Amino acid sequence: MHARARCVKRMAMSQRAAQSQRILVVGPSWVGDIVMSQCLMKALRTREPDAPIDVLAPAALAPLLRRMPEVEGVVESPFRHGVLALADRFALGRSLAGRYGAAYVLPGSWKSAIVPFMAGARRRCGYLGEVRWGLLNDIRPLPPSMKRKTATLYQALVEPDVFTEPSRLRAPALIVDAENQARSLKAFGLSRGSFAIFAPGAEFGPAKRWPSRHWVDLAKSLDRAGLRTVLLGSRSDSEMGTEIARGRPFILDLTGRTRIEDAIDLIAASRFAVSNDSGLMHVAAAVGCKVAAVYGPTSPDDTPALSETSRSVSLALPCSPCRERVCRLGHMNCLERLGAVEVLTALATLEPAIGLRRH
Repeated sequence: MHARARCVKRMAMSQRAAQSQRILVVGPSWVGDIVMSQCLMKALRTREPDAPIDVLAPAALAPLLRRMPEVEGVVESPFRHGVLALADRFALGRSLAGRYGAAYVLPGSWKSAIVPFMAGARRRCGYLGEVRWGLLNDIRPLPPSMKRKTATLYQALVEPDVFTEPSRLRAPALIVDAENQARSLKAFGLSRGSFAIFAPGAEFGPAKRWPSRHWVDLAKSLDRAGLRTVLLGSRSDSEMGTEIARGRPFILDLTGRTRIEDAIDLIAASRFAVSNDSGLMHVAAAVGCKVAAVYGPTSPDDTPALSETSRSVSLALPCSPCRERVCRLGHMNCLERLGAVEVLTALATLEPAIGLRRH
């Protein structure tokens, strides 16, 4: 009996030790930000190679997190963006009590810090955000010049030297599922390298969306070069997808028709991708796809596609980046005047032998 009791005690001690090492990351709610959060995951894995990492995030983003080798588990968040749901946050936090030794809170909101606090994580790290004294007990300084550099901010919670040494920023790298990729290509009648991906949507809203006519002009040029165009995006992008593809058999509209994991694998099989400043831009960079990223009211200095095979396309007008959801001047010239020729020029630096014809 004594031997058995000692064995049970050792098992309990081992379990407590494992829990003291386990890390909870409170993740953001958007595709692009979740991809950029992998910069933090990579830094954590280097510093604490044996500590399991769980991420609290919306269920819709769980498939994306499961493509990160650093992430062991996903705690699905039931909270809609912008909703306080205080009692539910308390309850979720209590249900996780004793599981985590440390937590990293990536969103800056007050409510996002409640779950790790209620879970009793001994160290709760993040930026002050909405005055989170007490909820966080390891508050990091945020240099004003870094305020909008999302990927750098995330990684700096573990490796603050990245603020002064940008070359240390760790690029996201998502796993590609070869079997699912093959199924998806077959389902849509595609073959690897024979098509380009267009991501014409942006959750930010219309101010980030390159006009439909420019996407059409670009697709026509690719068609003349022998490349089919495939549109990807969520259901909210379907109206724009329909407008771009209507009456054009060389454009395959898959907006609203794929899961996020299918989109990841299709992008990885494409020749290259063209995207607004959006979540799929970050996905494309993270699977090693060549990317031309179109910027209007936002800045490539803030949230670029983290890849050496990416190019940012911007007119850099005096009024940009304004970072507004609605153009204050009423003309949106930063995107209206940015035509297919500018994107083709950027693509030529990535695909010099493709023989694209300009208008």
